[in-house]
Amino acid sequence: MKLFDGGMAPNPRRVRIYLAEKGIEVPLEAVDMGALEHRNPKVATRNPLKSLPVLELDDGTILTESIAICRYFEELHPEPPLFGTTPLERAQVEMWQRRIEMHFFLPTAHAFRHTHPAMKEWEKPQIEEWGEANRDRVRRYLRLLDADLDGRAFLVGDRFSVADITAMVAAGFMKPAKITMPDDLPNVVRYIETLQSRPSYKA
Repeated sequence: MKLFDGGMAPNPRRVRIYLAEKGIEVPLEAVDMGALEHRNPKVATRNPLKSLPVLELDDGTILTESIAICRYFEELHPEPPLFGTTPLERAQVEMWQRRIEMHFFLPTAHAFRHTHPAMKEWEKPQIEEWGEANRDRVRRYLRLLDADLDGRAFLVGDRFSVADITAMVAAGFMKPAKITMPDDLPNVVRYIETLQSRPSYKA
């Protein structure tokens, strides 16, 4: 088994943070995304979308998409649970995972990819207006999230989950995406500080 890893790119980071939270060690094969190595045959023959991460199992089976890879390891190593333990918790984690991914993680990525000069070879066409619009989308959603987090340590009550990992990575990506945090969101600020203080954040 080996995990083709893309360094500081957000999706590979989600899997590394998940594995760190679980205490699972998987051999990594580094792929330099800055040098566009993910477009080379090493990745492209395993994932036609030419995206990372890619998990190759011992029998040659390929898994792609960060949350699908995390789900695979969750089935193998259920403790500590990061996808919920009861039917309700699992549904809540799925709900929050989708909300955070659609309204925080992806818009942050769009802002970065459509405005940063280094991404011109990645996004063709690179549409600056779309990047700017997504900065506003993130800030609007964070205002809603601030209300949701009132009185809660994590997205699903007091239990850290894979949805929090997605929020953790999205928050860390705000700076390179040049998205400023509104100064009147105490619950979001507290939440992000809590997430980024976890040892896994450095994975």
